[in-house]
Amino acid sequence: LLKCFHEIITIGYRVYHSYDLPWFRSLSWYFLLCVNYFFYGETVADYFGTFVQRREQLQFLIRYHRFISFALYLAGFCMFVLSLVKKHYRLQFYMFAWTHVTLLITVTQSHLVIQNLFEGMIWFLVPISSVICNDIAAYIFGFFFGRTPLIKLSPKKTWEGFIGGGVSTVLFGFVFSYFLAQYQYFVCPVEYNSETNRFVTECEPSELFQLKKYSVPLLLQAVLGWETVNMYPFQMHSIALSTFASLIGPFGGFFASGFKRAFKIKDFADTIPGHGGIMDRFDCQYLMATFVHVYITSFIRGPNPSKVLKQLLVLQPEQQLNVYRTLKSHLVEKGILQPSLRG
Repeated sequence: LLKCFHEIITIGYRVYHSYDLPWFRSLSWYFLLCVNYFFYGETVADYFGTFVQRREQLQFLIRYHRFISFALYLAGFCMFVLSLVKKHYRLQFYMFAWTHVTLLITVTQSHLVIQNLFEGMIWFLVPISSVICNDIAAYIFGFFFGRTPLIKLSPKKTWEGFIGGGVSTVLFGFVFSYFLAQYQYFVCPVEYNSETNRFVTECEPSELFQLKKYSVPLLLQAVLGWETVNMYPFQMHSIALSTFASLIGPFGGFFASGFKRAFKIKDFADTIPGHGGIMDRFDCQYLMATFVHVYITSFIRGPNPSKVLKQLLVLQPEQQLNVYRTLKSHLVEKGILQPSLRG
């Protein structure tokens, strides 16, 4: 994250010749600190709320996290306004916008990567591996069979490489998902165990990670010789993830290529000899991380009882009693709780 931010900001400094802007280098890193504090503070509150509540010195930071974040950002905003000088107005606003777009690209996407990781390692490993597989397979197919140019932004990309890489990525994701789905360490979300005072990755795997029997389509039965097959439901989701990695993921690379062409640079940096900067390796990963997060929230994740419980534990005792009475009355009306237990 820090290196990606540094690479993009440095391009802005070079392109706009802004090395002499008052305070601006310091303000760029200050805004990075503020945004990181906000996003990762939200993550800590969501996933480790119970852990933090046991430490009184940290409760203030969690309770007023958003206000503190806003106050920190306001301080940076005021410093920026105070730093404006007559001969640099336009340039300073260019760089102010450049910094915020860079924060949107790097910090926001990195935050989504962390959120995906907390859903279970498999939601991180399958997408990131699919992008890597697609990159390698597209290169191999393009090198040996490439004849038809794909897009002008990347003259070396070919349709043969694009299609071959896509098919290979879907197959890879399907097989790799089957391997990972067998282990609790990869499928269980990270949770805080208040009894042992430890963070654990052990759980009863959800239905997504339990083998189920599926019927093989008639067209494939003659080829495979199977009428049914045992699979993890997650493998069906891996097809969607791999398809995105092979069809839409490369557009992150095309976007980066267009960006570099716009500013007449070959690579974002020279951090990795022969490969450019860190951002050159992560241009597709950030787009993939956003899709995975949207996919999980749209099709996978339901109401989270543990988060509701954490919020209830923060309430005052009287509020907790009101919630208890309302819930008990609702369960009695539904017939889930016996009326004889009222009292």
